[in-house]
Amino acid sequence: MATFLYKLGRLAFRRRHFAALIWVALLTLAGVGAANAPAAGASSFSIPGTEAQKAFDLLEQRFPGMSADGATARVVFKAPTGEKMADKANKATVEKTVKALEDGSEVTSVTDPFKAKAVSKNGSIAYASVKYKVSGMELKDSSKGALEEAAQQARDAGLTVEVGGDALQATPETGSTEVIGIAIAAVVLVITFGSLIAAGLPLLTALIGVGIGVSTIAALASALDLGTTTSTLAMMIGLAVGIDYALFIVSRYRAELAEGREREEAAGRAVGTAGSAVVFAGLTVVIALVGLSVVNIPMLTKMGVAAAGTVAIAVLIALTMIPALLGYAGRKVQPAGQKSRLLGGGRAAKKAGRPNMGTRWASFVVRRPLAVLLLGVVALGAAAVPAASLELGLPDDGSQPASTTQRRAYDLLSDGFGPGFNGPLMLVVDAKASDDPKGAVTRVTDTVKDLKGVVSVTPATYNKPGDTAMITVIADSQPSSVKTENLVHTIRDAGGDIRADTDAQVLVTGSTAMNIDFSQKLNDALVPYLALVVGLAFLLLIVVFRSILVPLKAALGFLLSVMAALGAVVAVFQWGWLANLIGVEQTGPIMSMMPIFMVGVVFGLAMDYEVFLVTRMREAYVHGEKPGQAIVTGFKHGARVVTAAAVIMIAVFSGFIGSSESMIKMIGFGLAIAVFFDAFVVRMALVPAVLALLGKKAWWLPRWLDRALPNVDVEGEGLRGLGDGRRKSEDDDRKLARV
Repeated sequence: MATFLYKLGRLAFRRRHFAALIWVALLTLAGVGAANAPAAGASSFSIPGTEAQKAFDLLEQRFPGMSADGATARVVFKAPTGEKMADKANKATVEKTVKALEDGSEVTSVTDPFKAKAVSKNGSIAYASVKYKVSGMELKDSSKGALEEAAQQARDAGLTVEVGGDALQATPETGSTEVIGIAIAAVVLVITFGSLIAAGLPLLTALIGVGIGVSTIAALASALDLGTTTSTLAMMIGLAVGIDYALFIVSRYRAELAEGREREEAAGRAVGTAGSAVVFAGLTVVIALVGLSVVNIPMLTKMGVAAAGTVAIAVLIALTMIPALLGYAGRKVQPAGQKSRLLGGGRAAKKAGRPNMGTRWASFVVRRPLAVLLLGVVALGAAAVPAASLELGLPDDGSQPASTTQRRAYDLLSDGFGPGFNGPLMLVVDAKASDDPKGAVTRVTDTVKDLKGVVSVTPATYNKPGDTAMITVIADSQPSSVKTENLVHTIRDAGGDIRADTDAQVLVTGSTAMNIDFSQKLNDALVPYLALVVGLAFLLLIVVFRSILVPLKAALGFLLSVMAALGAVVAVFQWGWLANLIGVEQTGPIMSMMPIFMVGVVFGLAMDYEVFLVTRMREAYVHGEKPGQAIVTGFKHGARVVTAAAVIMIAVFSGFIGSSESMIKMIGFGLAIAVFFDAFVVRMALVPAVLALLGKKAWWLPRWLDRALPNVDVEGEGLRGLGDGRRKSEDDDRKLARV
């Protein structure tokens, strides 16, 4: 592989116009496609194989036209202090509001609080339910405006009015911190390279790669049913890996120049060595992201595949466009150890012979490996402690900031009708096979009424043939509570007995039941997913490092870092520690997909640093250095770059903490803290400590396996006899710079 990539790097360097033109053309094509593509609707949410999803599908068949997945709104009214909603003036205001809401072209139905008995026992709170034909993301601005205007008119009449439901959901905004993250990345690159030109190359190529990836997603969003979260995730990961992959190749290029090689030769060798690491690091990320499809949740599969595509683009750009741009830059990209005139006058940055920070740190770890190992493990173990209290759920209006009308409506309904009112359970009774459909439905109603934790059960609503019924059940606990989850399981267990006696099937659905099934499916898929992703990556790393213990150590280190990161997420988003610092206004259960998502993404990113850092050690060991010295050599050449890459990735991920979408905020924080733990504790401390303790055993591989494995030559051993030319003269450099 090293030889092939070496030739590819030299080709891209020589044919820089052609290479750059291809990527600019692809960016233009993707941009035109995105601009002319139809607007994407709401991304559908389904959980195949779950009881809640089966119930929704059954409703679509048996109750045609009811728009089971249509947007809903609850307009909640509260009378002034000392008054009742039934007072003449207040009642007239509510009836006027209901009439105004009924005029919407996308409105299916509006319930009158007084006719539907939707007034609290103390008479101070009432609500009107509005049902729409389309989902919240597809709802027209005119419909949202009419809803807000009707609520405002009722407020002007003296009532407190808040609107809950998904009809007013807004498109998430990432905020200005995303730009700040990119700015920090730029500063780190300038400090690392000592050159504005060299620093600009990784940023430029990363932005081009993300532009192609996100534009392609936008162009296909309508056809493939991709939501806004898909492009946000692709942007987040694409920016981070795009900058890092380019950073490693540019750094290796400067190191090759420092050894006196001609620029074309240096570009070829940079792509042949660092590029090999980029390919395998990218493969681990792609495996982790595509592997999300094993969960069998379409939304998660689409997010993973789209992000994996963006990562693949980042790898290809690093291998082809970076050497092309290096050709354009010419002498403006200085050899390692030198700065540009603007930032340092072109003089040597350090005194000759003085070891750098990476060398000094690695030497310390090699001398004290056991102490460093124990300290690192204890620190990560302490950070992981909160993960034992992990509570999973999906965000609802109760997790919205207290300043939003959705949250205030949620609180009013809880005060007036009880905590379970915001998450009603919908029972779908399929009595088509029953000899007495209505008798079976009555049996269901009576059985559920007697269950502990049930506040009320509404009368059944039948379809036209009378063989299917809907029943709404209100629990006495919050939708996200364990008590409500236990009630759902109790109803389902009781449904089994009812089916045995009446041949009627009872299905529990609704947003609360859907969230419970979603969390359960993710939990069930976590171990198979972990086995698949870690197993494939383990085999890949065996091929890269030609070792059994190094990949095993990499996998165990990853588990430590991901558990510590989950602990930090729980501490901030569930316990509320330092929540105000990052703008978390409401604590609560951790998003259900967070553990499996972090396992996938963090594993892929963790292997990036493992590959980049340890391949340098492997390269030194293969070229004859002793194990301890190879560790020091690996850190001498790789620690500074890996540190810069980690800081950049943390900065990019941290930029998404400013998002208005709680899921994006949580993902940004989780990935940022996970990279911090993995890069600076696991890879920078635990990895050299373990390798120092293992010595030569770290690179042990059974002979039969060594013969069976393909030789991918990540160390660049095959490049020794290829074009080992040196720079001919400064005149050649000046000519190249003018090209």
